[in-house]
Amino acid sequence: MSKIEIVEEKIPIVLYQTMRVTCGLSAKTEEACQIGLDNSLYSIMLKEDENVIGIGRVIGDGGCFCQVVDICVIPEKQGKGIGKLIMENISKFIKTKLPKSCYTSLIADGDASFLYEKFGFQDTMPESKGMYVENK
Repeated sequence: MSKIEIVEEKIPIVLYQTMRVTCGLSAKTEEACQIGLDNSLYSIMLKEDENVIGIGRVIGDGGCFCQVVDICVIPEKQGKGIGKLIMENISKFIKTKLPKSCYTSLIADGDASFLYEKFGFQDTMPESKGMYVENK
């Protein structure tokens, strides 16, 4: 594997939209991306040979509640430690930049929960159940 560059800055809209779809996540409108990306607390991109191969973000109010979102690794790089590297940097942000009582959550798709457990995330059931509504 070539050297991985860690870039901690706002993710460009077109790249964000492409990464989400490439990695099997839902598409987002340009308007939604502009608002969401502008309001991210933390964004990370991993580059290999100038190509972005993974992204991740932390969103929320920065004090009481935050959420890890958009953990995306391009299919040909999955299973090679890229998601772990993204989460190591997100975990560092959570531990060093957010207050001690901040509740940070995430939604784990499929087997991704095994990765997140390595960073201290745990199942909320049966105490609470995640729910959502999507504006369509």
